Amino acid sequence: RLRAPAIGRERAMSQAVDAGDDAGRTFAEVRRPTVRARHLPGYIYTSAEIYRREKEEIFLKDWLCIAREEELAAPGDYMALRILEEPVLLTRNRAGELGAYANVCRHRGVEVAAGIGNAEGFRCPYHGWRYDLDGRLVGAPYMRAGAFDPASCRLDPLRLDRWAGWVFVNFDAGAAPLADYVAAFDKDFGWLGQADCRLAEKHEMVFDCNWKLIVENLLDFYHVAALHQDTIGQGFDVTRMPLNNRADGRFSSFFERESPMPGGKPLLDPLPALAGGSEKLNSVGFLPPNFNVIFRPDYVRPFVIWPLAPDRCRLVAYPLFAREALDRPGFAAAARAYRELHEATLVEDLEMVKSLQNACDSRNFVPGRMSKVEAAVHNTLIWYLDRMFGPGG
Repeated sequence: RLRAPAIGRERAMSQAVDAGDDAGRTFAEVRRPTVRARHLPGYIYTSAEIYRREKEEIFLKDWLCIAREEELAAPGDYMALRILEEPVLLTRNRAGELGAYANVCRHRGVEVAAGIGNAEGFRCPYHGWRYDLDGRLVGAPYMRAGAFDPASCRLDPLRLDRWAGWVFVNFDAGAAPLADYVAAFDKDFGWLGQADCRLAEKHEMVFDCNWKLIVENLLDFYHVAALHQDTIGQGFDVTRMPLNNRADGRFSSFFERESPMPGGKPLLDPLPALAGGSEKLNSVGFLPPNFNVIFRPDYVRPFVIWPLAPDRCRLVAYPLFAREALDRPGFAAAARAYRELHEATLVEDLEMVKSLQNACDSRNFVPGRMSKVEAAVHNTLIWYLDRMFGPGG
């Protein structure tokens, strides 16, 4: 494991001064009650050292939502990806069991798989070492002459678990079980029945900003009526949203509003979980570090945010619909309309978050005071400070 240099409170304060912030602008100002608090200083979003520490202190320790189970539905299905440049390989073996491994050949470290597909096993393209779907080494050319024992060699396994149809991985062998990690979130959103939903076409977008700015943007309901007045902001009233801040940065909000689609009505039948309930029910939730869920009466659209660099990140949208809805007439048109709405909304965010990133690098940037309707963002910032600098840091 990489070891990032420690950044204590004094070091962080020194960086704040070096970055041009007022000498009195400290994390203590962020920790005040929301209506008296300020946002984080700009270097938190631009520093390469902070970014490296986030990898060690957050992304290599927390449970990370990485895929839907149905994306690896058949024996032999696999998915190769990177998490902050850490190569990861997901597989479903012949017994139908999911597994997660470091996608790092045990010879020279080359990735043994790429992309998404179905395979009998994996062959390192550099020297031809072969691994089965359980990560075991099953072939190593010209290695029999020495004392090498192939049976003792395998791809390093990662912890894997599932919740509500989602696949989570964890790099930390000592982390608490996933059930504990999602317990509070499950109380708010477990009833949605995401395991019984099915994934429509997922889509991705790259933003020229720090990953935390996208996390904050998805929890910033203050901007919806202004920036998104032509898309999801029509008729939106942030003051009608109960902002339910939970411990450790978790968040939920359940509220009623009309659909932003023409006519103000959902395009599909309500999800089975909503049977007998209000067809105007909406919700938003956040599970740190990077899983955001948006619920509408007829679909769920979670977003997963992945850091790519201090000033770049990728957002992956997973539109989920009731299993029965996919075969009904008009589903394709409805799913396309919802995708177009959300993509138009994200395009509206695209330049705005880039401007936020530019501001964080400006000598003229002074973190502003928060509004009471930024309570969800504030809750996330407190979680972040606790994780990175310790309680009170």
